[in-house]
Amino acid sequence: MKTKQLTKLSLLTAIALSLFVVEMRIPNPVNIPGVKLGLANIITVYAVYYFKKSEVILMVTTKVILGSIFSGQLISIIYSIMDNIFCLAGMFLLKNIIPINYLWLSSIFGAIFHNIGQILAAVILTQSPALITYLPFLLISGCLAGLCTGLCAQIIVKRLSQNAKT
Repeated sequence: MKTKQLTKLSLLTAIALSLFVVEMRIPNPVNIPGVKLGLANIITVYAVYYFKKSEVILMVTTKVILGSIFSGQLISIIYSIMDNIFCLAGMFLLKNIIPINYLWLSSIFGAIFHNIGQILAAVILTQSPALITYLPFLLISGCLAGLCTGLCAQIIVKRLSQNAKT
């Protein structure tokens, strides 16, 4: 990886971590475990379309590990890794189907895959298949969060492309 690319990736990781820390400080408007906006995913969605798979995986892995350390919840690494594996796999597949002008749609599907990974991790860790009944609640909130983060990523892409032209 070239120095310029590594610098860009490091900056994106720092931004994603900053968004993660900010989101930790915002009170959750709904009192449902596992439901959050996922502000750091704005950066992930952007990176999926503009960076190599290996670079995005490195960025997300770094974000997951450091985010777990910053939050003081090291057990969340297990959930986050599973979530992000599903999310990234889905978004990498959809990247070839969904054009960049529909980035928000890719974000929604990423959120869906993320929620499936989240529930699978919970079922495996707790040995409780009954947790699958929680999936519809996560999917609804995940789709809404995915839409919000996807629209934010879409705006960023639009602004960056406008700035590149000037």
